[in-house]
Amino acid sequence: MRVGIGYDCDVLVIGGGIVGLSTAYAITRAAPGTRVTVLEKEGAPARHQTGRNSGVIHSGIYYRPGSLKARYAVRGAAEMVKFCSEYDIAHAVTGKLIVATEKAELPRLHGLVQRGRENGIPVRELGPSQIAEYEPEVRGLAAIHVGTTGVCDFVAVTRQLAESSGAEVRYGADVVRIDRRPGLGAAVLTADGTVVRGRVLVNCAGLHCDEIARLAGDDPEMRIVPFRGEYYTLARPELVRGLVYPVPDPAFPFLGVHLTRGIDGGVHIGPNAVPALAREGYGWGVVRPREVGATLAWPGAWRMAGRHWRYGVGELRRSVSRSAFTGAVRRLLPAVTSGDLVPASAGVRAQAVLRDGTLVDDFLIREGPRTVHVLNAPSPAATASLPIGREVARRALAALAGT
Repeated sequence: MRVGIGYDCDVLVIGGGIVGLSTAYAITRAAPGTRVTVLEKEGAPARHQTGRNSGVIHSGIYYRPGSLKARYAVRGAAEMVKFCSEYDIAHAVTGKLIVATEKAELPRLHGLVQRGRENGIPVRELGPSQIAEYEPEVRGLAAIHVGTTGVCDFVAVTRQLAESSGAEVRYGADVVRIDRRPGLGAAVLTADGTVVRGRVLVNCAGLHCDEIARLAGDDPEMRIVPFRGEYYTLARPELVRGLVYPVPDPAFPFLGVHLTRGIDGGVHIGPNAVPALAREGYGWGVVRPREVGATLAWPGAWRMAGRHWRYGVGELRRSVSRSAFTGAVRRLLPAVTSGDLVPASAGVRAQAVLRDGTLVDDFLIREGPRTVHVLNAPSPAATASLPIGREVARRALAALAGT
């Protein structure tokens, strides 16, 4: 340790969402006595991706066997249920249906059965009459039932992680500058003029993780391209008993418009996926020209758009037309009408895009001198947050041991 430098903490975490606070929790569990400070720019935890999703504990069936998403989601789902039980956080293991409504989807549905088995997930294949046993109002040619899927209150989980970690969590701490020196650690300046010094820096900034990486002096070799997911609630929740999903398109990391009975008993419908005009652009009226310009300046954004524009047009159409959105829902739930859909709060997905236009389809964690960057952690990151936190903590503690 250098004499004369006053460190405020051993590990400094930027980002108070579920991944950042799971990391803090994992550090103090693995190395008691380690001083951890978390900087969160909002006035409370879980204000963005963590608190604006469907609340689903994903099984891990969608993800490539051997990938971080597959390993961490399967493990994380079981751990999340156990964590919620231990701390009396609202949750339920409901199971879900993935339903094929067209013949062209049947091979992909069968592929999910195989993938589920490779990932160690119990799956039951269903015919049309068996679908009705689970969901009387849902129609499809075939389906699979995944029993390990559930729902929970991820905001409450995040608050509990903050409390149980013993970390110092500073809210309203918007990071504007980072001075990182390989031999010394990082000094972080927040918007109110406060300087916080840590031996190791962990970047869990979600929608802003690429910007934080560049402030720290590292080239993340990706950019966050924000996609807004727009939701409705179902005015007749009795139409849906549990969770119902379409067969996803394997070319995209989005799961399509689905039906989710949440822990509050309401049924949420969505999301679609449209480009957001700000990283926190929860409506078409939220436009931040600097952020739009940064997206347009990234070659990968143009290459992605050129490759997938047809998919994007369909998503945009469902965004601006309630009847088009209703049509997408009616494929699964024929009884629904446009009047059944009540607008609800939107979310924004922090999707990492590479320079060549590739949508990063796995969790992405990279390291710099005394720094760990979490650069792609959208869904199922909330489900997988406990094992993600342990992996980030392991890297941070290894960096700390070398100081």
